[in-house]
Amino acid sequence: MGQARDAILDALENLTPEEFKKFKMKLQSVPLRQGYGRIPRGPLQQMDAIDLTDKLVSFYLEAYGAELTMTVLREMGMREQAEQLQTVIQRESGAAAAATSASPQTAARTVHFIDQHRQALIGRVTDVDALLDALFGSVLTEEQYQAVRAETTNPNKMRKLFSFTPAWDLACKDLLLKALRETLPYLVADLEKS
Repeated sequence: MGQARDAILDALENLTPEEFKKFKMKLQSVPLRQGYGRIPRGPLQQMDAIDLTDKLVSFYLEAYGAELTMTVLREMGMREQAEQLQTVIQRESGAAAAATSASPQTAARTVHFIDQHRQALIGRVTDVDALLDALFGSVLTEEQYQAVRAETTNPNKMRKLFSFTPAWDLACKDLLLKALRETLPYLVADLEKS
């Protein structure tokens, strides 16, 4: 995404010091999606706009971080700023959708490595627990982590992990690919050749 991070930062930098303080307070009370935790209050109070943008993106990823920022702005009665942020996000997602639907060749190239090699990954990943540890907190919730660990074989664990991917954005899939590269580099290299 990238532009969502920039849009969040722009929205936060356009707040007055009092509004920014109120934003941080409201961030601690707005309802969150299931599976997401709150940014700890102590560090949150010390953050400037750049630090808070980074924390929102690392805690919630870009898409939900932007959505959460819009929610807080609306809660503060700052609908115009929330709509400006939403316009930037929609413009970006519209451009991404247009690029994906441009041609069959382009669409084939935009299929993520994780989706493209799903079957091979289910059959060939031998260290699922290392992947889970790498994804825990940033991509997987405690409940999802435990659900995958409860499976008895590596292929079943991978199938369970893949059952969560339809809800993931590109950043989540990139984190899984990064974890695969770190734990099973030879498998990733072999699949990239195919």
